[in-house]
Amino acid sequence: MVATDIDARPDTPDPDDPIFALHRGGKMEVAATVPLRDAHDLSLSYTPGVARVCEAIAADPEIAHQYTWVSNTVAVVTDGTAVLGLGDIGPAAAMPVMEGKAVLFKQFGGVDAIPVALDTTDTDEIVETIVRLAPTFGGVNLEDISSPRCFEIERRLIERLDIPVFHDDQHGTAVVVLAALLNAIRITDRDLDGLKVVISGAGAAGVAITRMLRTAGVRKITIVDRQGVIHPGRTDLNEVKQWLAEQTSDWADPGTVSDALAGADVFIGVSGGTISEEAIASMAPDSVVFALANPNPEIHPDVARRHARIVATGRSDFPNQINNVLVFPGIFRGALDVRATGISEGMKLAAATAIAALINDDDLDESYIIPSPFDPRVATAVARAVTDTARREGLARRPY
Repeated sequence: MVATDIDARPDTPDPDDPIFALHRGGKMEVAATVPLRDAHDLSLSYTPGVARVCEAIAADPEIAHQYTWVSNTVAVVTDGTAVLGLGDIGPAAAMPVMEGKAVLFKQFGGVDAIPVALDTTDTDEIVETIVRLAPTFGGVNLEDISSPRCFEIERRLIERLDIPVFHDDQHGTAVVVLAALLNAIRITDRDLDGLKVVISGAGAAGVAITRMLRTAGVRKITIVDRQGVIHPGRTDLNEVKQWLAEQTSDWADPGTVSDALAGADVFIGVSGGTISEEAIASMAPDSVVFALANPNPEIHPDVARRHARIVATGRSDFPNQINNVLVFPGIFRGALDVRATGISEGMKLAAATAIAALINDDDLDESYIIPSPFDPRVATAVARAVTDTARREGLARRPY
């Protein structure tokens, strides 16, 4: 891997920089899947032969999934308002990330993906634009859209579309976190119901992780934002944070993140803030720390390991990388394979369980609680779990 200083952001590209060299001309292209060698090939793939296919689809729109790219194509949509740790940098600057996401879809899931960068931050305009583009795609992956707008955009699209809609910043992160946590508690001999979990960050990832953990059976969750623990007594909560307060009211007490961490079993950081060594040291014995802010974790993993038994980050240069690429290619692969009408909580839970199960008892240890993104078993296992669950829940239009 090429070592680079991510904080050195030149105003102009350096032609000798390997990162800029790799991105020159973009990271993807469109390629034909049929031959175009002569007039006969042209007559089949375009006029006049294509007209027969158009007429057949007009008579039965469902067969578009057999005779166009729709059944294997996902739109990767952003408005550029929450790109990586860079924030609101706009749609044009977001394109390298969207291209990268599309390449990962293809490489790890065999799914064709098209970057779509929208020059609007208006929720209504984003929803209407995606709805009008939807006939082109078999699914929609929302990406790098700021919170709390991302929640409403996803909810409204799910209501209006009969294809999978998935905000990866929320649900991809949540699925991998749960998968890693399932293996962490195997090592520390805990159960989900008894875990005391502190989540730092109440944005897209923090909310989705809370939902995912509750679905899995975790009950004692405390969520912290910049103002401290989220609880019903606060008067500064938006609709999403009010929901979080209600969901965690039986357990969360007012205070700071340091107060919340005292005696906690698990810390999950998705905030970009910082956590002191003293706060980590105050956690329960054999604690679990997922410091997932990128590029700078909430606490340096070497420091966290002085006190925690298991440490994970979002970075590839430390053990236990919590990486969304373990999830979204397989989730969409499975959903597209059965033409699922959506992606349910059950499908996400099945995906997390499948990822965790790839590590057997002999291989599982403190530095290996989650598979590598390059493990070829991952996407297949996730896709199989998703298709089985979609069929069981009645969400599959292709039952066999």
